Amino acid sequence: MSFALGKTKMPEQSPAVRNKNFSEVALGYSDDDAILEARRCLQCKTAPCRKGCPVEVDIPAFINQIKQGDIESSNLIIKSTNALPAVCGRVCPQEEQCEKYCVLAKKGEAVGIGRLERFVADYARAHGEVLNAVEFAADAQRVAAIGSGPASLTVAGELAKRGYKVTVFEALHLPGGVLMYGIPEFRLPKDIVQAEIANLRKLGVEIVVNSVIGQTFTVDELLDEEGFHAVFIGTGAGLPHFMGMEGENLNGVYSANEFLTRCNLMKAYQFPEYKTPIHVGNHVAVIGGGNVAMDAARTALRLGAQKVYIVYRRSEEEMPARREEVHHAKEEGVGLRLLTSPVSITGNTKGWVTGLKTLCMKLGEPDSSGRRRPVEIPGAEAELAVDTVIIAIGQGPNPLLQATTPGLAVDKRGNIAAETGKTSRTGVFAGGDIVTGAATVILAMGAGKKAATAIDAYLKQSKTAQACSG
Repeated sequence: MSFALGKTKMPEQSPAVRNKNFSEVALGYSDDDAILEARRCLQCKTAPCRKGCPVEVDIPAFINQIKQGDIESSNLIIKSTNALPAVCGRVCPQEEQCEKYCVLAKKGEAVGIGRLERFVADYARAHGEVLNAVEFAADAQRVAAIGSGPASLTVAGELAKRGYKVTVFEALHLPGGVLMYGIPEFRLPKDIVQAEIANLRKLGVEIVVNSVIGQTFTVDELLDEEGFHAVFIGTGAGLPHFMGMEGENLNGVYSANEFLTRCNLMKAYQFPEYKTPIHVGNHVAVIGGGNVAMDAARTALRLGAQKVYIVYRRSEEEMPARREEVHHAKEEGVGLRLLTSPVSITGNTKGWVTGLKTLCMKLGEPDSSGRRRPVEIPGAEAELAVDTVIIAIGQGPNPLLQATTPGLAVDKRGNIAAETGKTSRTGVFAGGDIVTGAATVILAMGAGKKAATAIDAYLKQSKTAQACSG
């Protein structure tokens, strides 16, 4: 049997149309597309693709069920280890994870594992997926999960299936964390996020919004007064980094976090239907080269900017963003100002941005990240005429929870110190970006699965000890 070397093409909106709307770019496989792509899978006995999946989905098994036309069974296989497949199929960097290890990738393109996972999840949702609520024991132990991003949602799903009553506390008015405020609608529709969360509710997970742990309750109050037997902290990395350069306080300067939150969670792109105004000038510079920078640049275009530039101090090859995201951004008209390092932001007498001063760079020797270090070219200065600057150079942890939890160890960056989910505090666990710093959705989910296993072991041990002592 011969196998096609290229993936089955994913239907997409054309660039000239999609850069003016917030509808999803990728349109998803049809049934025929999915079966055609599933037939490319070699069904390797060693399943090397599985070692690249942080949540350990049985990839060959779910793809084989697609081949057979049994999508319901395929969905059950995925859902046994992954609580958010419709999300993962859209935003996970499969090319650096499961697909990286696909045998077909040695001679052509890997099987479209992410595309198939999305197809199965979308099929299940469209055909009325049935989930049975967990029947909790009368003495079921209670777990609090702080934050409602991918790590906490994974913990909640894993522990609910094991018979624990989980309550998720979210500071904002809608659950989902970075899935709601960080990733644009055209990459991850919010109704899909809420559908996945609704499935967790059907399992018996309780979600409490508008609850800021550290103010509404402290971690100690959850454990000592509110009846929780363990706490998981999955508050992510939501505190934006700035460069500390002159002009960052001018009107028209945003952190990518604020810019995307206004658009995604508060729906500024539907103003005035949603009363969240946002200023986007005619010429926008986005500083950074990661997925968040691409999201901000593509969002600015859709909000009506005439020109949008990605300003990045290395070359395109060194960009940490997914290749697919860079490709889509370029297709849509985003310009790349590469080997360009920002120096300061200039403004007018009224306090509004008028330009971005930059230095030209060249690549030197590799640094600790393995990427070639940018080196300044003396005297090579330039100014980019822009009226909006969006800074997308990363995020760190909000310190509120750490500051209100005595004895909780943190590292030099303020991230919670945790090993396989366990923190320095007994009964307190953590995972995802609050531990590792900003990373991917699927890595946060993988951390959530490990933390859920650790919480399960801890609670079983505590229950046994309690029974023996009394």
